[in-house]
Amino acid sequence: MSSVENFEFRPGFGSDNHSGVHPRLLEFLLQLNRGHAHSYGGDEVSALAYEEFKRHFGEDIDVHYVFNGTAANVLCLNALLKSYEAVICSDQAHLHLDECAAPEKHLGCKLIPLSTTDGKITPEQVLQTLKRRGDQHHAQPKVISITQPTELGTVYTIKEMQALVELAKANDLLVHVDGARFVNAAIHLQVDLKALTSGIGIDALSFGGTKNGLLGAEAVILFGQSRRSDFKFLRKQAMQLPSKMRFISGQFLLYLQEGLWREIALHSTGMAQRLKAALQEFPQIQICYPVESNALFVKIPKAWTKRLREQAFFYVWDEDLWVMRWMTSFDTTEKDLQDFVSCLRRLQSEEH
Repeated sequence: MSSVENFEFRPGFGSDNHSGVHPRLLEFLLQLNRGHAHSYGGDEVSALAYEEFKRHFGEDIDVHYVFNGTAANVLCLNALLKSYEAVICSDQAHLHLDECAAPEKHLGCKLIPLSTTDGKITPEQVLQTLKRRGDQHHAQPKVISITQPTELGTVYTIKEMQALVELAKANDLLVHVDGARFVNAAIHLQVDLKALTSGIGIDALSFGGTKNGLLGAEAVILFGQSRRSDFKFLRKQAMQLPSKMRFISGQFLLYLQEGLWREIALHSTGMAQRLKAALQEFPQIQICYPVESNALFVKIPKAWTKRLREQAFFYVWDEDLWVMRWMTSFDTTEKDLQDFVSCLRRLQSEEH
């Protein structure tokens, strides 16, 4: 029988997907792991979790659990789109670059990517896509999809989100938010979750859990007029209906009820800020985008890359420009940062 005891799960800055499950969530899952409870969401835990979602996001919502972020994005869009309609998004959007054409395959829809320098699209760009509306030869723009925080770690301000929602309402469009790291945006903006969702008037949110310490738990949240009584059939067809639902809904119950979402996001974004501050002593390192979540995108000397990755793994984000992505997580420690910065200092000293 194989053993995992000797596996070396080393800390790193590769992804918040690389980190484990928050200990408090594991402990809570053990508490739920007793006796029998109704399946497919008919249990008491799921009912309590739904009440917590309403407390944080507003009363006029539906919540549907899925297993991963791609499913959350695709099913959100499925609830909002007809097959001849199109999604307007950033050219950096996860649903455009990193979902293996899942929206196109499963929905038959077209994506309209807009060029960005910081991951954020603007109302002016969206307006340019509407010129051929009504033309039967063209896919019809219907959904504006933004990522909050963006794939480049930047955060839409409330004013920027409001401008896109107002444009959408004036032009019969809908707004979807890919919120894989949504809580980090709320912490950066110092607002609650309602202020970024029902308070603005978005239509759908892919609410991430996995990147924030949960175990395979994501949620589709539909707001107001976008709520659909038939969504349960869409989810079942997409093979995303959890049977032992309490083990997913229960994670969100603790996450929201105990304020764990805030604790995790404060920690991961705080660690990113500390790492950013430590980089000031290295003129060879260039920070490429504002550090507004738990991600840093940096240019470093190529010669440093191998040694640094041996210290703590990370991804080369752009091989042409030699941009690295460093991600912090709920379990990033001061020692992780200190060891990494010490490695940077050694590399710097060897250059002189």
